[in-house]
Amino acid sequence: MIKKILIAVVLFAFVMIIGIAVAAYVSPTDFKVERSIAVNKPKADVFNYIKYLKNQNEWGPWYKKDSNMTLGSRGTDGTVGYVATWDSKSDDVGAGEQEIKKITEGDRLDTELRFSRPFESKSDAYMITEAVGGNQTNVRWGFSGSMPRPLNLMMVMMDMDKAVGKDFEDGLNNLKTILEKP
Repeated sequence: MIKKILIAVVLFAFVMIIGIAVAAYVSPTDFKVERSIAVNKPKADVFNYIKYLKNQNEWGPWYKKDSNMTLGSRGTDGTVGYVATWDSKSDDVGAGEQEIKKITEGDRLDTELRFSRPFESKSDAYMITEAVGGNQTNVRWGFSGSMPRPLNLMMVMMDMDKAVGKDFEDGLNNLKTILEKP
């Protein structure tokens, strides 16, 4: 009797392990979130504001979630290699750093986000400005990354678009409000 129970437990554990491995193999490992907004300002003005990471403290949604977080930086803001750091007691904000990796002047800012808390991860982020008219600019803000197997199973339960999409929308609305002030 005990032998049959032991065999059943081992068989169940084996099936669960195989099931998790198969689920991890067929589940996506990559994610991407993007939002956009039209800002009634010339493209050059918009880009010259967003390329400075310190300005994110004014319009970004996370600073509003914890205005007491510790902020730091290394390098010259608005240039490749500049790193902005943050450390918050709030798990909604966490801790990490953002580094400017590439600037296509007037068009695109590429950064790398490196989170150390609430869990370690690395993602690529970008901001793109596109002239819609002489005095209007479309701003696209997005980020993408991947999760290694079997951690990618978390993406099945946690939709990244739902997790941060609202924050991106709030941030872009704040950006629009700031830039459109007379």
